[in-house]
Order: sequence, then C-alpha cells, then structure tokens
Amino acid sequence: MTDDRLTRLSATIRARRVADPEASYIARLFAKGRDRIAQKVGEEAVEAVIAATRGDAQALTGEAADLVFHLAVLLESLGLGFEDVLAELDRREGVSGLAEKAARSGVSLPKQGD
Repeated sequence: MTDDRLTRLSATIRARRVADPEASYIARLFAKGRDRIAQKVGEEAVEAVIAATRGDAQALTGEAADLVFHLAVLLESLGLGFEDVLAELDRREGVSGLAEKAARSGVSLPKQGD
C-alpha cells in the first residue's frame, strides 16, 4: 500500500496537471512536456548525488524530496503512480538483485567458481 503522503502527492499532481501553467508549477511542467519533466528528474538526481557525496544530510534530504516530487510528476505523465512502482518492488521481493537484473537484460549469471 502506498504511503498516504505519496497518495496525496499523486492526487495533487493529478489535480494540478490541468491548471493554468502561469499559476501552477506542476501545470507548467506538463505544458513543457515529458522530456522536460524527465530532465528535471535527472537534474534532481544529480543534485542528490552531489549532496550525498559531500556528506550533507540536510541538503540530501531536500534534494531527495525534490527527486521524489519530480519522479511523481514523471510517473503521472505516463498514467502511472507510486502504487505501480510498489507493485513492481513487491514482484521483485525475494529475488536476487543479480538474478532480477540478468532477467531484464538477458545476461546469464556467472556460474559458481567462474
């Protein structure tokens, strides 16, 4: 189940998606298109990485919030939400990360002893 805060965030994004872009940052992002939204996700991810490598926990917290927000906007642009992401995480639960990655990429795992 999605955390209530993520549910509220998704609902806010859905509601503001069609608002006036002059009055809503979310509407402005949607007006600029999915490529711009994806670019913002990348920018926020880089800023989070920079904060983490500097050991700045407060900055990382803020950048992580920005990243989650922009990711929610990107998900909404494709008709997805956090419940879809959580369902995928549930599907992967109990599966080795290496095995899951190999299954997605078609790469064989090395045999023990290789």
